[in-house]
Amino acid sequence: MNRSAPRLSLLCLAALSGLAVSAQARDIRCEIESDYDMTVNDRSVIFTRESGVPKAIVIRQGRLFVDDRWVELGDDDRQRLLDFERGARTAMPLAHEIGRDAADIAFTALGEVAAGISNNPDRTRKSLDKARRAIDQGIARSISANRFNSQDLDKGIERAVGDVMPSVIGDIVGGAITAALTGDTGRLDRMEDLDRQVEARVAPRAKALEARAEKLCAQMRELERLDNALAYRLPGGQALNLLEEKPDQRHTTGD
Repeated sequence: MNRSAPRLSLLCLAALSGLAVSAQARDIRCEIESDYDMTVNDRSVIFTRESGVPKAIVIRQGRLFVDDRWVELGDDDRQRLLDFERGARTAMPLAHEIGRDAADIAFTALGEVAAGISNNPDRTRKSLDKARRAIDQGIARSISANRFNSQDLDKGIERAVGDVMPSVIGDIVGGAITAALTGDTGRLDRMEDLDRQVEARVAPRAKALEARAEKLCAQMRELERLDNALAYRLPGGQALNLLEEKPDQRHTTGD
């Protein structure tokens, strides 16, 4: 089965990527996956997918709509759905903050690399600033206290990164090659010290981001717990399985 990272957790993973630039930041992971795209609006939490059954699930004020009808639920499930919807909405502002801060940390690190290595640091910084603004705008459009649209967010981030990353990487790689070929000792010295400089810039912010990333992870796991606790079953007897935490493969060893 082909799963896509759900889109609330996309921002959490982005935050963890930002944290990775700091050797001092702990390794936090919450890879909650889903077969569905998730949308939150003023009225409902909606899960949709192009293939598979069901294709559409709507959670609204303790009620559950599956494909073409509202289904019967017990009192416990109605409460779980109320809690799920409330939890999804609570996570939105935090996801917004983490997404913006993680992107800013990543672009700050790239900016430091560009300044030390690129053949044209000003041009590279301008490209990074353009991409960062585009991502900020995409996050603002896709996430608010009452709205989350995974497809809009994914497309916005992919477009912003895709527009600038090839030229940024080209500038940085070109600068490194130029320095090596010309014996530019000043630039080579800056390259040698680059890791320390980048860490000094981003470590405090990455550390501050940890607590919020952990909080979002906890909120995502609570949503998964509520999903798993639902007594409702599909006509074939299957659970809804809206969210699922991916096992941590980092410590899996093979013979």
